[in-house]
Amino acid sequence: MKPEDKARFNRLYAQTLQELRLQGLRRRTIDSYSRSLWRVARFFDRCPDDLSSDELKRYFGALLDKPYSWSSIKVELCGLKFFHHHVLNRKMEWVSIIKPPRAQSLPDIPTQEEVFRLINTVRKLRYRVFFLTVYSMGLRISEGVGLEVGDIDGVYRRIHVRDAKGGKDRYVPLPELTYISLRRFWSTHHHPRLLFPSPVAGKFRVHPTNKPMDCSGIQSALRAARIECGITKRLTVHSLRHAYATHLLEMGMDLRSIQELLGHSDLKTTARYTHISKKIRQQSYSRIDALLERFKLRWGQE
Repeated sequence: MKPEDKARFNRLYAQTLQELRLQGLRRRTIDSYSRSLWRVARFFDRCPDDLSSDELKRYFGALLDKPYSWSSIKVELCGLKFFHHHVLNRKMEWVSIIKPPRAQSLPDIPTQEEVFRLINTVRKLRYRVFFLTVYSMGLRISEGVGLEVGDIDGVYRRIHVRDAKGGKDRYVPLPELTYISLRRFWSTHHHPRLLFPSPVAGKFRVHPTNKPMDCSGIQSALRAARIECGITKRLTVHSLRHAYATHLLEMGMDLRSIQELLGHSDLKTTARYTHISKKIRQQSYSRIDALLERFKLRWGQE
């Protein structure tokens, strides 16, 4: 990038960060939008404040060739829209050059037996306890790694999920098995704040920066367990959250209760699970414990 382009880009990038904060966007959105600005600048090796329609066609075409997922491309598009509207103060005339498809795919859902087998096949204890925690409370991966000691309420048997998607807090019932497992796991590291701190050099001790476990390592652990179990379904850690909702539906819990447990703003988002499970009966929170009654967590390190 030429020095004059670099100077202009640095100025506009700083202005973009300021506008993102002023608009009250969340940290992850700010990170995503700012990264998209860096990517397009690197692609053209110049400040991206005067890109033509043909250039943007070439850029998004290159993303599709890599291939990026459509969800990632939507983030790129939204980041550039924000840059044009709030920083350059002009309309994007070329915005119609790309139109992400409206996909309504349904996720692969593991059965209860597959979930239990997956968890106990995982080699490292910290991942086994983490997957049990995510599944038994329907958490997102970011909500799981962000859990802190103070979020556990043993008296009321619930956890406090803080600053979740959309900036919302919620309470989620804490099954007895999960509560016992979390207490026993915490006793292996005694971190004053985090329930799932990052280990160092293979010995489980507190990371100097006090960071939680890395999400990529968590996903890799689940992928390895899935392959070892011979499960061909396309599963990620988020599949455990889908499984939680689907299995509770099959056990008779109503959609409105599951909506609250998952933290969905719109019941329509939760209603998609009715396409996966047809067994919707009366609500019963006690069935959350029943979800795990046949499961015994394998304890100890390798």
